[in-house]
Amino acid sequence: MEDIPLHVIHLDQDDPRKCSSRRMEKFGFCNLHKDLKKSPKRGILLDPLAGQLIGPDERNLIEKGGALVGLDCSWKQIDSSVEYLSNKTRLDNRTLPIVLAANPVSWGKPGRLSNVEAFAVALILLGRRKQAEKIMKPFKFCEQFFTLNKEPLEAYELASSNQELANVQWEFFDRP
Repeated sequence: MEDIPLHVIHLDQDDPRKCSSRRMEKFGFCNLHKDLKKSPKRGILLDPLAGQLIGPDERNLIEKGGALVGLDCSWKQIDSSVEYLSNKTRLDNRTLPIVLAANPVSWGKPGRLSNVEAFAVALILLGRRKQAEKIMKPFKFCEQFFTLNKEPLEAYELASSNQELANVQWEFFDRP
């Protein structure tokens, strides 16, 4: 099975030394785009503010050549950054089911994921666990991420639809 192409729209809002997207690019795991015109036109934008989950229902779009796109911006500017991209791209915005961050900046916070963590979850939901493990490997928090989220990720992986996935997450986390 071929790897899903990973792309990051990079807005240069964070500390470059803590940027998981730059490190992913360094290892050849993603393409970084600072110019929106060169970013993918078709695919899924991982958007923590989207009202719709990414899951098994999106496999068809990805298998037809859609890309998986992350947004690299500051959590402090997430609202304006997502709004900017929504107005400039035609990507389908999707959010992830709840998992805990293992990155040093947001450790233990539900949903406050680095781009590499977000991509790993999305890849697992799309049936690409090996690719998820491969992109996480260069990060010191890799094992901790998979240990911290072992049970929810295994359950999410077994969901046969986005609706089932939406229901399963509440077995592990409190409803807002």
